[in-house]
Amino acid sequence: MASNSALRASRSARMSSTGVELQHGGNKPPAAPTVTFCRRTPSGRLVNYSRDDLDSELSGEFSREFLNYHVTIPPTPDNQPMDPSISAKVEEQYVSNSLFTGGFNSVTRAHLMDKVIESEAMHPQMAGAKGSSCAIPGCDSKVLSDERGIDILPCECDFKICADCFNDSVKAGGAVCPGCKEPYKATELEEVMNNAGAAARRLSLPPPPPGVSRMERRLSLMKSTKMTRSQTGDWDHNRWLFETKGTYGYGNAIWPKESGGDGGNGEVGQPSELTSKPWRPLTRKLKIPAAVLSPYRLLIVFRMAALGLFLAWRVKHKNEDAVWLWGMSVVCELWFAFSWLLDQLPKLCPVNRATDLAVLRDKFETPTPSNPTGKSDLPGIDVFVSTADPEKEPPLVTANTILSILAADYPLEKLSCYVSDDGGALLTFEAMAEAASFANTWVPFCRKHDIEPRNPESYFNLKKDPYKNKVRSDFVKDRRRLKREYDEFKVRINGLPDSIRRRSDAYHAREEIKAMKRQRETAGDDVVEPVKIPKATWMADGTHWPGTWINPSSEHTRGDHAGIIQVMLKPPSDETLFGDKEEGKPLDLTDVDIRLPMLVYVSREKRPGYDHNKKAGAMNALVRASAIMSNGPFILNLDCDHYIYNSEALREGMCFMMDRGGDRICYVQFPQRFEGIDPSDRYANHNTVFFDVNMRALDGLQGPVYVGTGCLFRRVALYGFDPPRAKEHQPGCCSCCFPRRKSPAAVASEETRALRMGDSDDEEMNLSTFPKKFGNSSVLVDSIPVAEYQGRPLADHPAVKNGRPPGALTIPRDLLDASTVAEAISAISCWYEDKTEWGQRVGWIYGSVTEDVVTGYRMHNRGWKSVYCVTKRDAFRGTAPINLTDRLHQVLRWATGSVEIFFSRNNALLASSRMKLLQRIAYLNVGIYPFTSFFLLVYCFLPALSLFSGQFIVQTLNVTFLTYLLLITLTLCMIAMLEIKWSGVSLEEWWRNEQFWLIGGTSAHLAAVLQGLLKVIAGIEISFTLTSKSAGDDVDDEFADLYIVKWTSLMIPPITIMMVNLIAIAVGVSRTIYSVLPQWSRLLGGVFFSFWVLAHLYPFAKGLMGRRGRTPTIVFVWSGLIAITISLLWVAINPPSANSQIGGSFTFP
Repeated sequence: MASNSALRASRSARMSSTGVELQHGGNKPPAAPTVTFCRRTPSGRLVNYSRDDLDSELSGEFSREFLNYHVTIPPTPDNQPMDPSISAKVEEQYVSNSLFTGGFNSVTRAHLMDKVIESEAMHPQMAGAKGSSCAIPGCDSKVLSDERGIDILPCECDFKICADCFNDSVKAGGAVCPGCKEPYKATELEEVMNNAGAAARRLSLPPPPPGVSRMERRLSLMKSTKMTRSQTGDWDHNRWLFETKGTYGYGNAIWPKESGGDGGNGEVGQPSELTSKPWRPLTRKLKIPAAVLSPYRLLIVFRMAALGLFLAWRVKHKNEDAVWLWGMSVVCELWFAFSWLLDQLPKLCPVNRATDLAVLRDKFETPTPSNPTGKSDLPGIDVFVSTADPEKEPPLVTANTILSILAADYPLEKLSCYVSDDGGALLTFEAMAEAASFANTWVPFCRKHDIEPRNPESYFNLKKDPYKNKVRSDFVKDRRRLKREYDEFKVRINGLPDSIRRRSDAYHAREEIKAMKRQRETAGDDVVEPVKIPKATWMADGTHWPGTWINPSSEHTRGDHAGIIQVMLKPPSDETLFGDKEEGKPLDLTDVDIRLPMLVYVSREKRPGYDHNKKAGAMNALVRASAIMSNGPFILNLDCDHYIYNSEALREGMCFMMDRGGDRICYVQFPQRFEGIDPSDRYANHNTVFFDVNMRALDGLQGPVYVGTGCLFRRVALYGFDPPRAKEHQPGCCSCCFPRRKSPAAVASEETRALRMGDSDDEEMNLSTFPKKFGNSSVLVDSIPVAEYQGRPLADHPAVKNGRPPGALTIPRDLLDASTVAEAISAISCWYEDKTEWGQRVGWIYGSVTEDVVTGYRMHNRGWKSVYCVTKRDAFRGTAPINLTDRLHQVLRWATGSVEIFFSRNNALLASSRMKLLQRIAYLNVGIYPFTSFFLLVYCFLPALSLFSGQFIVQTLNVTFLTYLLLITLTLCMIAMLEIKWSGVSLEEWWRNEQFWLIGGTSAHLAAVLQGLLKVIAGIEISFTLTSKSAGDDVDDEFADLYIVKWTSLMIPPITIMMVNLIAIAVGVSRTIYSVLPQWSRLLGGVFFSFWVLAHLYPFAKGLMGRRGRTPTIVFVWSGLIAITISLLWVAINPPSANSQIGGSFTFP
């Protein structure tokens, strides 16, 4: 008993040493977090494992008098603390099996979980993975295991014992095995692990020195990789150690400042092997052929001149018979010309780019003197996946996205995935756990057979032959097995809602019975009232879910729940771990790396009274949590329905970041590609004109705008820093034409307050001001210079400034400990952003429903550049709403954000001088384009008004007007054809885009302007709903959603425009036929423009008809009746004169 108590006391002391107390009151943030390891009893009560006072779960085995009995053994030669490297490994095992919760005015708790999901977790990296429990009575800790999940047992009798109990047996039990009572052959835990073959490779680093933070130690390690050569040209380890003050492993390595054998200038020396090799770039800029681009630019200039002459002619030649009609048309045409200029000018310098993945592998993953083992020298990437509502964003879709990320072709020890569940739903949590479990089979299968795409749902639904180019004899068997495994996985995901509900009902019934028994025992013969217990949502291990409950209760609602972090897959080992062929395993994974990237579930804390800032707030919480836990210098953000379609997409983006001048790139934007859209793309869901024309054109300026998903960020750019060498780069109009000379320019007041980043090691960042900007997390602040250093390109060329030496990122990452995750819990709490610059100048910017555009604008405004990466195989694919109503609401949200931008300080008219002129015009167009809806609405009614009144926008259809009209139309068509030529879009896609421009302009854009004005003038906040990712109810039709008609008020303006124009055509034709002096020219002008409007609204009208071939007969009946009624009414109101000749004589100028 004494030994067990000593074990508990030592474990308590070790766990509690990882931090300080997290309790705090009022609005004061805590100083630093502590971790309370605990377990909930079946009744939901917490039992802390980090206290000396253990209770409840031991009551069945020990009497009450021993529950508070403790023996503290002081440090003696026979009682030394566990080796730090071993204790770190043990603690990581606790951390990876713990659900961390906490937040404002609460203790951060690490809830040890027996299991995360109902099914068995097989992969050793997964939380709640299968593992043996300690056989010592009163101890339910897990037995220490190696990277394959195999138990490490110190005795040949295979008695299962955990690390703490083993140390206790050695020190207090005479080094005798409690099972067979024979002496242990190895009495040191490290020796036991070495004998098991688990520690020799993965725990080779000596313990870190005391008093040095993890981030400072890591930065010191990276900067200690200075190159030193001997006289023979070989790597001189002794000279490196003693002449440069370098050290191996953890130590006091510093960045050498003194002059030495490197030329006396303190710069990084390059090995002869690198300097002798020809330097090759990672990317190339492919300019558009001059035969296409020159006529394109010439036509734009010619059309600008033609527009100017036409508008001047229109202003000078009034229609005296209908001045009101002439005035409205001229105002609309002036605005259309202005809007066209804003849209066309940024397209003057389109470019294409290409990457060279072979060069990337040669530079970063090939053995060199600075990297003898050939470990990957690529920087880390943290992938963010955001979801908020499992009902509108099905967990199966999110799970498939996660699986595609875990299977990406990128060094998995450098890859981490963070899932933000802003709804705090247990359904999402268990779906992610199921995905992590299925990844144990799916990811090695993808690596073994080079599968593309690595989203199982998309892969198994491919239309093409899955066996093409597959040569391994076991592929068919493996694919058949994986298909069955995936079908079972889908059934488990689809059954999770019912499973959670049944489980919660069962536990709730049990709790009610227990409560009634206790009440009857205390009440005796008195009348017992019904017991009311809050109906909780229960996890798989029989404890309360700390997030949102199915039946909302206090502190368990969408807007009121604790912060949650669960490491679903702990960080992988630094060395490759190959699989083997074992009976019972579905696949033969010999020579296949079975490790998985780190996967973390995050649900930020939410409390009433705090503005959580929707998606932008969730992304900023992920930025802070990831900086503390993995600190990848680059961040890729994806929507839950956008998966990695090209497994090498991350490498393609990294080519731009690691190339010469890449340190000035803030983000790499990939185009959005969509699946599940109808073949005709009725509502321009593919949006190819924007992604293949506008974005390519912006790439020739300062870079494309950020569009919310499929974007690879540089972390320090998100932190609000200026780009390196900001004073050396002065923008012109664009990067390929009209360059501006370098000159000292005045910087806007906003930019003078921007954070500065040192361009060299002599100009370090000023860390003293960071807590006020980034919050009170010292770990987060310490991580900033590390992320900046790791994100630098290789200094392998004299032109590369602000680079890092090769081999600096080959060191293994630190093991996760409890204090690190507790710090992350603190960083995602609801109070953390108070009195900081998060959302104002740091991270995703708040204040707009289109936070993506604003965030990208702020970066460009500081002088950063962005790059557009179009890969040969689509990098990412997602889903888009194909239903008309959902599509209109999506466009409404985008347009509302643009209106908010126009009325905010993010208006491009207020941009700094660091933004190029044409880039500023592009951003100005982003804020102005919704206002075109007013003029477009008026212009769509003008043909009808012309037909009703018998007048036209011009006095007569003379030759001058028709010539101008023909010239403007032809130049527009020729420009469109050249755009199609250099961008690769099809003519049909261009026409669909034109059609939906009018549909959206007369509906969603108009509503967005009205909502924006209400917010600015009346202060009425704008709310929007998530775009549904679910499909229609008709499982037999892939495009069932396309034919569903869901009424919305946004449909009223387009319907009115169609009806009025149809009636006007009927009225105009009837009046002209029965007129004494018919004006055929005016009729033709009005009818032509009415048909122009109706042709653009055709997809909208088709959407109102519902399913193809099922148009109700009543529609045709009513259409005929309305047409006949309108004609008869017009004849009754304005009867024809007594003229027998119908139609008069036709005259045309």
